[in-house]
Amino acid sequence: MAGNKIGIRQLVEFVLRAGDLSSSSNSQNTALEGARIHRKLQKTGGENYEKEVYVKRTVSMAGEDYVIDGRADGVIQTNDSLVIEEIKTSDPDFEDLSENTLTLYWSQVKVYGAILTHDLDMPEVTLRLTYYQRTTDKITQNEHVYKREDLQDFFDGLIEEYRSWLVMRSDWRKKRNESIKQLAFPFDEYRNGQRDLAVAVYKTVALKKRLFVEAPTGTGKTISTLFPAVKAMGEGLSDRLFYLTAKQSTRSVAEKGIQLMVDKGLQIKSITLTAKDKIIFPEEVDVAPEDNPYMIGYYDRLKDGIRDVFEHENQITRPTIEKYAKKHTLDPFEFSLDISTFMDVIICDYNYLFDPIVYLQRFFSQPDDSNFFLVDEAHNLVSRSRDMYTAEVDDREIDNLLKAAKNASQNEDVQGISNQLKKVQTVFDQVKLPLVEQHKTKAVTTEELDSFRHGLEKFNSFVSDWLAKQEPTPFTSQILEFYFILLRYVKISAFYDESYRVIVTLNDDESVSVKELCLDPSPYLDMSLKMGRGVVFFSATLSPMDYFKETLGCETTGLSLQLTSPFLEQRQNILITQYVNTTYNQRDKSVQSIVTSIFEMVNAKKGNYLIFCPSYKYMTQIENAFLDQYQQFNVIEQSNQMDETARKEFLDAFAKNYPHSLIGFSVLGGIFSEGIDLVGDYLIGVAIVSVGLPGLSDERNLLRDYFNDKNGKGFEYAYQLPGMNHVLQAAGRLIRSNEDAGNVLLMDNRFGSRRYTNLFPRHWQHYQRVYSVDQLGKNISNFWQRLSETKN
Repeated sequence: MAGNKIGIRQLVEFVLRAGDLSSSSNSQNTALEGARIHRKLQKTGGENYEKEVYVKRTVSMAGEDYVIDGRADGVIQTNDSLVIEEIKTSDPDFEDLSENTLTLYWSQVKVYGAILTHDLDMPEVTLRLTYYQRTTDKITQNEHVYKREDLQDFFDGLIEEYRSWLVMRSDWRKKRNESIKQLAFPFDEYRNGQRDLAVAVYKTVALKKRLFVEAPTGTGKTISTLFPAVKAMGEGLSDRLFYLTAKQSTRSVAEKGIQLMVDKGLQIKSITLTAKDKIIFPEEVDVAPEDNPYMIGYYDRLKDGIRDVFEHENQITRPTIEKYAKKHTLDPFEFSLDISTFMDVIICDYNYLFDPIVYLQRFFSQPDDSNFFLVDEAHNLVSRSRDMYTAEVDDREIDNLLKAAKNASQNEDVQGISNQLKKVQTVFDQVKLPLVEQHKTKAVTTEELDSFRHGLEKFNSFVSDWLAKQEPTPFTSQILEFYFILLRYVKISAFYDESYRVIVTLNDDESVSVKELCLDPSPYLDMSLKMGRGVVFFSATLSPMDYFKETLGCETTGLSLQLTSPFLEQRQNILITQYVNTTYNQRDKSVQSIVTSIFEMVNAKKGNYLIFCPSYKYMTQIENAFLDQYQQFNVIEQSNQMDETARKEFLDAFAKNYPHSLIGFSVLGGIFSEGIDLVGDYLIGVAIVSVGLPGLSDERNLLRDYFNDKNGKGFEYAYQLPGMNHVLQAAGRLIRSNEDAGNVLLMDNRFGSRRYTNLFPRHWQHYQRVYSVDQLGKNISNFWQRLSETKN
């Protein structure tokens, strides 16, 4: 069974971690660089050195077999001797490592020793701990010789300590799987396409594949992916399901999907992870770890907290985490991560799997067939993943830090940190100088700025040691914030390859910015996906499939499923206004025809309408022109940087009854163009102004040039397809249920060209071109008349 596997590191850390929870690791090391250092050290192992040796032991507990496994970094075996090496890489001096950290390091290699001395029939073994200090390249090695019997006693002790947790998990799994076998689809019948989707998802889990699903809005994608994935879990095909999302709203939809099945008898444990800055207790803010009561002695209280939650809760959301974290005096964010290892379903943001800086190492440090991934609204991952592998730094803060240093307490080594700040300023000045000499404001290169990165590394190495010796003050907090910005740049540098560009910009205030821009993170997404059994990417907009397969790392491995709309196509009237031209130099001339077209739509039938515009400026221009001519309508608008209250007020307006039509003006690709449900009469028309092309920019052009070289589709990948995805998402706000009906105005003559009609989804194939405002008005009136007659 997929779930009956326990990693050696997981076992050791759970049983033996003790003491305080330290702040997040300050190491500049990345998994990629750590692997590189491991390979470098392994090459020096000698002739008989075998690297990455798979080690496993099967133990029986609670009537089940469990595989305890891991990979030893190095093994040297001769006829009469055995050496096992464990390599660890980090920034602190070896002498500064805590006692518990060293205990965990040695315990891991002791488990390898216990297993291999038995399997290889060796009476004793030399265990070697090799510690590589990344900031200085210093290598520290320690060795101990252990008898096989002593290591076996140690291993047995670990297993006995962990036994009660395994029994607890095993008992739950039996109860869970029994309930899954009895579980039926939580609705009386499947919508059109839902059964096909559910079958495809189940097969994807069973066959360890990657599936891309385009399912129109209203298909019921969430329950149609969750249900078969849970059923596969009950058959032992997986043991942990990750439901990955881009937004909080879609996490709530996943929670509701789980609850639907729970209401039908499903026994399952799920958790929703909340970002650290949102779940932190107020009393923890700006408090040093050594003074934080939720972190002091954290690991001494953790097991009691986990057992308490496990025994009393099944669906664990933010309020649940906070309740038990308070009860057991545990940091809520770290507590949620530790609970998650005992959960069946983990609902979380994309970055927990895909982000190279913040991914969940406890799950994704090595491949695990017990994990399966569902990626919701997958069209969002293309741009999000580029951001994850991109980093930018500038020197704006250095002057402020130098001024703050002058006012800092004398208890701090002010002179030392000031000297380092000046050195890192020099590093920035060195990349700035060529721009100044050539009278340029920007430079782009394909080469990594090695000397620049080394300068940042030296600064961060100093700061890491310096902070460890300082008492927390406002000044040290400022330094720490700057340190983390530089640290991200250094970590992202480890991924630098031919898909990266460095952009150096001389800003108006004479500061300089350096950006490592990732144009194609697909190889790294592929690496992340290999940490699990398989994946289903799903969205209402995944056309063309080849584009998403390539950009999401599945060009040669992805399967496809495109579903038709579950609703009658005749209830959606797709109209292309061929008389509207919104190219940039024609925008002013197009305003009047756009305004009169909007009037024809909203005047034909009283109701609620959304108008999507490509920018705030253009939106305001159209809205003002509309109000100058038609004052009788109720008009609301999206403003820049709306908070939660303002967003709610905007959406609540659609539930009110007005004497005339309500018109909401909003921005294409913004907060109201996806992820909102305005069902039935809440929305009866959508107008989309322009084809949604992103604004021209140097970075977009670099993306265009990169994909031109790679596959000849630069304009499509950089501009057309991202824009069309925004269009399809905005249009998808209209038809959300069987009761919905209305018009979609595509207000740009470019929509009528083959370049765009080829991208239309299947349920748009009845689109019509209209060539005048009069023709538009008659078409809309006839549409409503036909619906009225059908209803009667």
